[in-house]
Amino acid sequence: MNKFDFKNRTAVVTGGAQGFGLDVAKRFLDSGAKVFIWDIDEKLLNSVVDEIKNPNLEFNVVDVANYKDVEENVSQIIAKTNIDILINNAGITGPTGPLWEYDVEIWNKIVQINLMGTFNCCRAIVPNMIKHNYGRIVNVASVAGKDGNANASAYSSGKAGAIGLTKALGKELADKDIAVNAVTPAGAKTRILDQMSKEHVQRMLSKVPRGRFLEIHEFTSLICWLSSEENSFSTGAVFDISGGRSTY
Repeated sequence: MNKFDFKNRTAVVTGGAQGFGLDVAKRFLDSGAKVFIWDIDEKLLNSVVDEIKNPNLEFNVVDVANYKDVEENVSQIIAKTNIDILINNAGITGPTGPLWEYDVEIWNKIVQINLMGTFNCCRAIVPNMIKHNYGRIVNVASVAGKDGNANASAYSSGKAGAIGLTKALGKELADKDIAVNAVTPAGAKTRILDQMSKEHVQRMLSKVPRGRFLEIHEFTSLICWLSSEENSFSTGAVFDISGGRSTY
């Protein structure tokens, strides 16, 4: 794997207690970063920190859909250090089903976490990045946000919104050394698949020309480059990692 230098950098990774987020956090730590992982599962967070045992790893129990919660935790971090990297990874797929039968409260919850959670974290952290004129933000969207997945209207809508947010914010910060990009992964073998029906998962897989799910380490490598100083020009862009499903 390529080596990245994140010494003297501080990263916040949401949804960092498992799956994509945890793998990214580990790679950041191995590359010298100070890392704060955010999640709503306190038990899982404690377990992860106990297992990794790295003094540069800290955690916060944060509900990204609650702006006040996000703001308070950001304030605690920037009282000690700047935030250089933000990985908006927290998200849920929710159940699958046709839009006209979808539970309204669940639909709202999915969009609240996937879109408003991304907004909340950017809203709270970007001022600190502007203050020290440096930042790398990566919003984890989904190929569903580009193509739209049947029977996943809430998830597709939330992730499409995160893509639009990325494009807008990237332009707003383009005159600064702050890069804002999105990634659109296809399905990967993480716990998020457990929220979907087996039929829906199989339909997702059938659309991928490579004929397999995304490997977590492949995702992490892309995130690391987008989070590095080497990514000094690309901003407001959408980086596809869907195994050929989407080519735009």
